[in-house]
Parts: sequence; C-alpha cells; structure tokens
Amino acid sequence: MPYASTPDGVRLYYEEVGSGTPILFVHEFAADYRSWEPQMRFFARSHRCIAYSARGYKPSDVPQNSDAYTYEHFRDDVVAVLDHLGIERAHIVGLSMGGYSALQVGLRYPQRALSLTLAGTGSGSARGETEEFRRAARETAQQFETLGSGAVAKTYGLGPGRVPFQVKDPRGYQEFQDALAAHDAQGSANTMRKFQGERPPLHEFDADIRKLALPALIIVGDEDDPCIEPSLYLKKTIAASGLAVFPKSGHTVNLEEPALFNQTLADFLARVEAGRWGPRDPRSIRPEP
Repeated sequence: MPYASTPDGVRLYYEEVGSGTPILFVHEFAADYRSWEPQMRFFARSHRCIAYSARGYKPSDVPQNSDAYTYEHFRDDVVAVLDHLGIERAHIVGLSMGGYSALQVGLRYPQRALSLTLAGTGSGSARGETEEFRRAARETAQQFETLGSGAVAKTYGLGPGRVPFQVKDPRGYQEFQDALAAHDAQGSANTMRKFQGERPPLHEFDADIRKLALPALIIVGDEDDPCIEPSLYLKKTIAASGLAVFPKSGHTVNLEEPALFNQTLADFLARVEAGRWGPRDPRSIRPEP
C-alpha cells in the first residue's frame, strides 16, 4: 500500500490515478480518501489525481496523542503528500475540514498551490458561533470515545447539513454513513477534539486572507447553514475568488451533486490553467455608501 510520511513520522495512505496537471483532494471530517471517488474517476481523464486519508483515518496511521491533530499538522500533511510525490504545485481541492486545510496551505505555502477549491468551508466561523461549535466538537469527541463510531454515525452522520443528501440520494447517503461508522473511534475523537475543537475561526486570519493572490473557487450548498456566511466572507475577501451556490444542497456537496460539482470544478480549473481567472475587476465593486 502506498504511504507518504510526514515530518513527525505519521504515514498517510494515498491513491493516485491519471496524468497531467495534479489535483490533490482533501477530505472532510466525516469521510476519508474514498469520498472523492466521483471526482477521481472524472478528473483522471485529464489530470493526475491524488486522494489520501488524513492522520487518524485508516489505512493512514492513527496517532494516539491528541497533540498530533492540530490544524497545523493537517495543513502540513497536505504539503507532505505533495513532497512525497515530487509535486511542486497542485490544484488543492478541499471539503469542509479539508477546505480549511486547503486554505491554510494557501496562506502558509502559497507557492505549492496552483489554485484552491474551498467547498463547505468555515463551520464555526460565523460571528457568535465559534464557542458553540467548539463545545459541540468536544461533546462529539467524547461520544466517539465512549459510544464508538457506529453509534455516532447515527447522530452526527444525520446532522442538519446531511439531511439533503439523505433526501435526494438515500443509497449514496447510506454508503457515506456506513463508511463513517467504520472510522477509527480514537482517531475521530482526536481529530474532533483538537482540530475541529481548537482551530481558529476564519476571521482570525483576515489580514492574510486579504493578501491571498491564488485563484479560489468557493462552493457551498444553500442548505448548509453554518457555511453560508463564511463562504460569503471568503468570496468578499479573496481577490481572485468565485462563489458557486448549489441549490437544495447541504454539506456533502461533492457526493450530493457529483455531476454539478465536477462541472463547476472543471470549468474553474480550465479557466485557471488558461490564465483567465484573475482578481475581480475593481469597476465591478459597488462603492460603499
């Protein structure tokens, strides 16, 4: 099995397919490398595609110490995969937790990214919601440790942002929930407690986000309530960004609407690679009253 090693000795399982300009897919909390299969199959026709399981998600290593699960570790793991594969720069596509990591790579290591796709990104970042988000993360971490992944999948896996997925695609949703139920409970607890429960909200990086020059695509479902305000914030703050809002969609947009997601991402990547996705023209910005 192929593994990339991180600076702190954690092995990350990855899969790759295709050739051409590389795309690195970074998964959300409730998923793993398998959740990008609809994108791996589609984009491998034109690109070199890589998906990996984050630390704490088998078959990657599961460090027992929660201190190994900070958002900086997850950010640097993206770069470790690129380094292992000898990739200087890649399009980085992240969903939710993966979107947060993708953004952090853009802020800390912009020279390693061709573009950023930030889907369902920013839960807990809306003003006034951070402390509740962190409290819920600590509570969920304890549930993973005491009840196990199977039990948590029945509740966390059916949160408000997941309901649209279940409604429109029961079979796909069940596959997603079954995968979540099989996650390593301690790895999920550590990720939830440290990464999710302690990561800074997006606005704490405001000065750096305003300096970000990379092309960025922001995708959000219109029924993914916690991510709508942060997505609007990212659109207004990142100079070369575009916002796509998927109708009747929740948090798991790449699996809920794979065809729409692939079409939207493909158009973005084509325009980036053609040099046609630049900063917003200042003339299109309405002056403040």
